[in-house]
Amino acid sequence: MLQVIPTLEELLVSLAIVAASLCVAWLARRFFDTAIHRLTRRTSTYLDNAVAAAINRPLIAAIIITGVYVAFVRLPLAGGVGPVIDRAFPTALTLLGIYTMAALIEELLKWYQVEVASKVQSALGHQLVYLCKGGIPVAAAMLAVLLVLEFFGIAVTPVKGWFAEHGARFALIVVMAIVAIFLLDQAIPKVISRSLARGKAELEEEARKRADTLGRVLTTAGQGFVLFVAVFMLLSEIGLDIAPVLAGVGVAGIAVGFGAQNLVRDILAGLFVIMENQYRVGDVVKVAGVSGLVEDINLRRTVLRDQDGAVHFVPNGEIKVASNLTKEWSRVNLDIPVGYGEDLDRVIAVLNSVGREMAADPAWATFILKAPQVLRVEKLGDSGIDVKVAGDTRPLKQWDVAGELRLRVKKAFDREGIEIPWPHTKVYFGNELKIETRETGNKS
Repeated sequence: MLQVIPTLEELLVSLAIVAASLCVAWLARRFFDTAIHRLTRRTSTYLDNAVAAAINRPLIAAIIITGVYVAFVRLPLAGGVGPVIDRAFPTALTLLGIYTMAALIEELLKWYQVEVASKVQSALGHQLVYLCKGGIPVAAAMLAVLLVLEFFGIAVTPVKGWFAEHGARFALIVVMAIVAIFLLDQAIPKVISRSLARGKAELEEEARKRADTLGRVLTTAGQGFVLFVAVFMLLSEIGLDIAPVLAGVGVAGIAVGFGAQNLVRDILAGLFVIMENQYRVGDVVKVAGVSGLVEDINLRRTVLRDQDGAVHFVPNGEIKVASNLTKEWSRVNLDIPVGYGEDLDRVIAVLNSVGREMAADPAWATFILKAPQVLRVEKLGDSGIDVKVAGDTRPLKQWDVAGELRLRVKKAFDREGIEIPWPHTKVYFGNELKIETRETGNKS
C-alpha cells in the first residue's frame, strides 16, 4: 500500500487551523465569562446564568472539535482513515449535544430547586427533582453507548428500531409529565391565593396561611395523579397490557382498604380538616391532647412542635376536637389580683388606662385589634380580688401582648401604690389577739 506523507506546508496549515480554533475557543470562553458576569449583575434570577453556564463549555469543545476535524480533512490520509474521521466527527458532535442537553436539564433542575421548590413546599416535587437528576445522566449514558456501538459497527438495529418507533412518544410522555408537575407547582398556589384574596373575609396573614396549606396539599395530590397517569402511559408504550395491571391495582386497593382502615380514616379526617379550614400551617392548636405550632399538615397526619421544641406527629383520625388558638384573631385573657383594701374603681381606671396607652403605642398598635380593658371582677379569692382584663390581638401575638401588659401593669401599680397580694394566712384567737403570717415572715 502506498504510504502518503503530508508535506510540511500541509502540516503547517493544519496546525494553524488547530491553533486558530483554540484561539476562537479562548475568545468564546472570555465572551461567555463576561456575559455571565453581566447577567449576574443585571438579573436576580438564576435561570439565565444557569443556561449560559450549561452552554459555555460544550460550545468551546465544539469549536475545538470542528477545528481539529478541518485540520485532518486537509491532510492526505492513508487507507480508511478518512472515512473513520468522517464518521467520528458527527458522532463526537452528537455526543457533545447529548452532554449539553443533560447539563442544561441539570441546571434547570438546580434553578427549580433554588427559586421554585424553596417557595412551594411540595414533597412530590422534590422527589421528582431527585428522580430526574438521577435519571437524566442514565438516559444520556445509554444514548452515548448506542452511538459508540454504532460507530464501531456493532449492530444496534433492534434497539434503534424500538427508539425510532416509540422513543418520540416515550420522551413526549416524560416531558409532558414533568412540565405538568412543574406547572402545578406554579399554578395551584397562585390560583388559591387569588381566590382567597377576592373574598377578603380573612386577615392577610390568615389568608396566606390558608393558601399555603391548601396549595401544598392540592399540589401534591395533583402531582401524584399526573405521575400515576404517566407511569401507566409509559407501561402501555413499552408494550405491557395495562388492563390486568389496573385490575390488580383495584383488587390491591380493596385489600388495602380492608387492612388499612386507620389509614383511610386518617385521610378522610385530614380531608375535612383542610376543606373546613379548621387549622393551617402556622397556627397554634391543641389536638389529640397535644398543643403546639402546626409545622406541616397533609391528608394523613398533622405535625406539631411544642414549646419545648419536641415534634409530635398526630394521625388525623385521632383528632376528635381541634382547638385553634390563633384563627383569624387571638385574645389576651388575664386575671390580675389586687388587695382587699384597694379601691376597685381606681384599680379599674388604672388598668383601662394601661390598656389604652399600650394600644396607642406604635410599637404595639399593629399587634392589638382591641385595647385590653377590664371586663369584670372575676373572683373574691383567699388573698385578693381577681380582676379580669381581656383584649383582642392578631394571631400568635397574644402571648407577646400579655407579657408586655403584665410588665406595664406592675409598673403602674407600683407608681399608684396599688397592692398586688400574695398568699398569706390570718389566724384570730378570740376577738382581740391577732397573728398574721406571711411568706416573708411572722408578725404578732
